[in-house]
Amino acid sequence: MQLSSVSKSLLAAAAAILVGACGGAGSNSGASATPALDVGSGNLTGAGATFPEPFYTKAFYQYNQLHSGVQINYQAVGSGAGIQQYTKGTVDFGASDVPMTQTEVTGAGGADSLVEIPTTLGVVAIAYNVPALTTLQLDGPTLAGIFMGTIKSWDDPAIKALNSGASLPSKPITVVHRSDGSGTTYAFTDYLGKVSPDWKTKVGVAKSVSWPVGIGGQGNAGVGNSIKQTDNSIGYVELAYVVQTGMQAAVLKNADGKFVKPSLDGATAAAAANTSPSPDNFSITNNPGATTYPIASFSWVIIKKAQADAVKGRAVVYLFDWLTHDGQTFGKDLQYAPLPKPAQTYGEGQLKLITAGGAPILK
Repeated sequence: MQLSSVSKSLLAAAAAILVGACGGAGSNSGASATPALDVGSGNLTGAGATFPEPFYTKAFYQYNQLHSGVQINYQAVGSGAGIQQYTKGTVDFGASDVPMTQTEVTGAGGADSLVEIPTTLGVVAIAYNVPALTTLQLDGPTLAGIFMGTIKSWDDPAIKALNSGASLPSKPITVVHRSDGSGTTYAFTDYLGKVSPDWKTKVGVAKSVSWPVGIGGQGNAGVGNSIKQTDNSIGYVELAYVVQTGMQAAVLKNADGKFVKPSLDGATAAAAANTSPSPDNFSITNNPGATTYPIASFSWVIIKKAQADAVKGRAVVYLFDWLTHDGQTFGKDLQYAPLPKPAQTYGEGQLKLITAGGAPILK
């Protein structure tokens, strides 16, 4: 794995100390060891996407164990609320599963005032709660029909055709969707917009849409809880919530006509088709590939380009330099795929644009 600037500097410092201690060639008893890297300090606050929250919680805790002078308080309030809090200046970083729109960027001070950095990669699973139904296969048009309300019952012919021999009840389908502005919703509706012309024209693609049917839940956890508590329901949540709570997830037909389970490998395959991810080129839904899972998404953080507080600014920059490199290891067990190299490279370039006192923080 590629090391972050934090790890490289710490290794260099350790090597210098070791050489001096052992009296290596050219050592000088009067020379001082290379000082440890200054990663800044302070109490950092962030808010936004619920999609990466399990990963952030674990990774931020681990970073604090490495650098006790940096404490991170992250509030998973949804991508829309995260962008709003960033724009109001009440947080040190915002978080969203979809980059800001041009209108949002303008409202936050313009493109020259901020950077957006991909931090992790995950999948949106289609969770369902149908008693005695242990396997469910769906394709894009059928899923769109369910969420548009044109497919109303679990024994609808469209669902039966995809699940030969399955025990499908003659029960109404309860659709569960997000009630808040959500990057997870954007990824889900982005996918539906690609596989269903009706969805694209009648409902649309956005962090918030006017849902034709269903009940709303706050955050991924709220949607997941509603599904678990409601028989014959279906909704969309980040895979981590499915795994952690023991929910069942549908197998989806991808762009190559293969039925695939939501997985880390499926997310990695989806991202492989995007060799230059950026806020202008971020969608990885319904990408080709036999193993590709069709609803995958990067998650992003938003950081001010000019940091007013140099010490806290260093803490923010070095936190996300670490998170996008060494910190990726803490996502795997939580069902997040590591960032591919193009995404890491893009993030590095953006982090190097952040300044304090007019000078770049990350050299």
